[in-house]
Amino acid sequence: MDPVLVSVLGIIGMFALIILHVPIGVAMAAAGAVGYGILQVNWKPAVSLFSTELSGVISSPDLAVVPLFLLMGSFAGVSGLSADIYRLAYAFIGHRRGGLALATIGGCAGFGAVCGSSIATAATMGRVALPEMLSRGYSPKLASGSVAAGGTLGMLIPPSVIMVIYAFITEKFVITLFITALIPALLALFGHLLAIWIQVIRNPEIGPAGEKVDWAERLIVLKKSWGVMFLLGAVIGGIYGGVFTVVEAAALGAGLSFLFTVGRGKLNWETLGQVLKETAAASSMLYVMVTGASIFSFFISASKMPVYLVENIQAMDLSPIIVVYAVVIVYLILGSIFDSIAAMLITLPFVFPLIIGMGYDAYWWGVILVMVMEVGLITPPIGMNVFVIFGVADNIPLKTIFSGIFPFFYADIVRINILIWFPIISLWLPRALGMNLN
Repeated sequence: MDPVLVSVLGIIGMFALIILHVPIGVAMAAAGAVGYGILQVNWKPAVSLFSTELSGVISSPDLAVVPLFLLMGSFAGVSGLSADIYRLAYAFIGHRRGGLALATIGGCAGFGAVCGSSIATAATMGRVALPEMLSRGYSPKLASGSVAAGGTLGMLIPPSVIMVIYAFITEKFVITLFITALIPALLALFGHLLAIWIQVIRNPEIGPAGEKVDWAERLIVLKKSWGVMFLLGAVIGGIYGGVFTVVEAAALGAGLSFLFTVGRGKLNWETLGQVLKETAAASSMLYVMVTGASIFSFFISASKMPVYLVENIQAMDLSPIIVVYAVVIVYLILGSIFDSIAAMLITLPFVFPLIIGMGYDAYWWGVILVMVMEVGLITPPIGMNVFVIFGVADNIPLKTIFSGIFPFFYADIVRINILIWFPIISLWLPRALGMNLN
């Protein structure tokens, strides 16, 4: 059979399995193995993919950071470090109009840097910040929207689980990807703060100013928040300062967050079991998905589908920027329906060679991809973060939460457009540091 036809049938088969509620990682693995067996007219190498790819994924030191960062985030949530971040942000900006919402965005950014997961950030900060905003007269629309949108920052601010997986699949250096994402992450933070500021300027009643905290109390809050600042400084500073590898920094972060949990008297058998269960469940799911994606990617590469796709699009003589926008739109749709990591893993075998074949940088595309996946978390009809907030919110209709995210959605779309047209914004910092972007 024609290899390209086999790859098309493999893709159709994979989506058919997903529609039948087969786990995405299993569906990708099954479609990839069967497709490769048909291509080779030999089932022995196809079956061997299950062992070789699985062992490669499990033994990969690059992916070892995933359970470690998840463990760090879980212990940080249990120990109350997330509440410390929020209190610190509120002490300095809570007295302004929309100050609690602004503090929520700051808290989400800080906790996102600790846990690396957008959904975990939204769930944790939703429990901490949402009741505070509602009790102080904030509009449910602004309150829920700021938590849902702020939670997406966890995906972009390093260390990020989805960035680690992207670097593993594309065989790129994860620290370089982290540094490439730093300026876009600051732009994301600024865009969300600006979205709140514009809303409260237009309608001050939706975000009333709180009581101003004097400097003496601010210093007390700052002193009480030393733990989370120490954790962030040790992990992120260690990575960017060249003191630790990413794996070592993740292990240090998990160990420190565990010690903080013990030191604050938050650790018992119940919380320990809960943290380990959550981490094991999330890690095993991600490992299955990455293994399935590796098998499926191997099959797609063997079918020469990416080469065929690149050659045909180049023959159409389309502007590269048009192709990029077309891919971005597809990802926005997929991100609103699929889990973000699943959507990325399913499409990378086709999209990555296409983007690189048009001359774009792999690290720049990694940042754009993560940002688009991030926006997908708050895009109807599903928007995972919206449903997370719906689950933790008291009597806030789903329609209200979706309505509340639109100002942030518009800010995100503007940011994506800026970074698409001006890649140098992402690439300037790694180039300035002399990093290899090849």
